Amino acid sequence: MPLLLAGITVWCLVHLFPGVAPRSRENLVAKLGENPYKGLFSLFILASLFMIVLGWKATAPTRVYVPPFAPGILPSGLVLTGLILFFSARLKGKVKRFIRHPQLTGVIAWSAAHLLTNGDSRSVALFGALGVWAILEMVFINRREGPRGALPALSLRHDAMALVIGGVAFGLIAFFHEWLFGVAVLT
Repeated sequence: MPLLLAGITVWCLVHLFPGVAPRSRENLVAKLGENPYKGLFSLFILASLFMIVLGWKATAPTRVYVPPFAPGILPSGLVLTGLILFFSARLKGKVKRFIRHPQLTGVIAWSAAHLLTNGDSRSVALFGALGVWAILEMVFINRREGPRGALPALSLRHDAMALVIGGVAFGLIAFFHEWLFGVAVLT
């Protein structure tokens, strides 16, 4: 569990750094340059993902609570919604008119789906922490950026693209989920 927790901590701290300490980020960018800063950021994120995967595999799960749902339609619907929102973030669709942070909202939906179906210690650590991180990230972004300004012209075509990309991603994940993680998505 220590490696898993270390990976989650690095992930969260690196992502929260710009929102929590914007001046420190600016100073670091001024010293390193924008691209080296992004490279360093990316290296820390890759290292955190590596630690999370290895930590997950090295941790024997212990039961924390009995999950209210088994894998099935409701959790899968949350994951599908999360993926569509996740991909909506980079597209100029109308979803952004209603949801300020579609990518982070997608992470919360994904996290919730996994907490509803997994009641073990490593799932609570990973999915719980990433859900909390996404909420904190929204708070810090909103604080840094202030009220939302006018949005540019938005297109339903981009929402349709997010729907298709999210649906394809969900299909691939559902197909390979049992092979990758040992649990069938739809039982």
